Amino acid sequence: MGPLSAPLCTQRITWKGLLLTASLLNFWNPPTTAQVMIEAQPPKISEGKDVLLLVHNLPQNLPGYMWYKGKMKDLYHYIISYVADSQIIIPGPAYTGREIVYSNASLLIKNVTREDAGSYNLHIIKRGDETTGVTGHFTITLYPETPKPSISSSNLNPREAMEAVILTCDPETPDASYLWWMNGQSLPVTRRFQLSRSNRTLFIFGVTKYIAGPYECEIRNPVSASRSDPVTLNLLHGLDAPTISFSYTYYHTGEVPKLSCLTDSHPLAEHSWLTDGKFQQPAQVCFISQITKTYRGV
Repeated sequence: MGPLSAPLCTQRITWKGLLLTASLLNFWNPPTTAQVMIEAQPPKISEGKDVLLLVHNLPQNLPGYMWYKGKMKDLYHYIISYVADSQIIIPGPAYTGREIVYSNASLLIKNVTREDAGSYNLHIIKRGDETTGVTGHFTITLYPETPKPSISSSNLNPREAMEAVILTCDPETPDASYLWWMNGQSLPVTRRFQLSRSNRTLFIFGVTKYIAGPYECEIRNPVSASRSDPVTLNLLHGLDAPTISFSYTYYHTGEVPKLSCLTDSHPLAEHSWLTDGKFQQPAQVCFISQITKTYRGV
């Protein structure tokens, strides 16, 4: 199909004239042999966008056509019509000022709202016959822009490999799907992960340092998508067996050895030293008094 023709200027007419014109159009109302098709461009839209109901296989030399909101062809649902012979565009009671009709019967709806959703009926008028015209239906489905999600957690500080964590993607959004990401990639296949039926909730069974995050969730519908800020779990893990580190194996008389207690824990552990069975001041580092030739210590 060629480019759309520019819409003609709407002319003012009285309701009496409108009813007369509608009656004349209904008089020339034959069936069509071509399969008229209506295609929405784009097929799925969000609120505030424009949609074009593009008509394909329109018969030639038509006296006119009429658009209706919904499936009923009555005056209340009548949006707009085009009279080809006089090149007149006639708005009706269902006209909102946002509809533009073209000479090829296509209808542009600007700044679509939820009230615009539904079925649209194109009534085609042909010459030389007295039967009713052909109607085409198309339903506009509206999708809202997806909000930016956030992740809530049942526990942001789980004990390593011991506690389960439940992550939930908020808010709950109708007609949307949920996706999860870890370290910027899709969730790995592991028995530690389990998703709810809607994928909105992620269950993590036994968090380890390899799957502590960061996690992101995404809300997606056919017209938009939005991803959350990342969330990383803070692992709490028990104490590893501590080891004592020292700089040298042998020391000279008069030197002060420095011993360090090494252990891995989160949160950080507190350290206490016993020298020959006696507690010393708590610290991670222990200094021994000057070494003598006869010094022995545990």
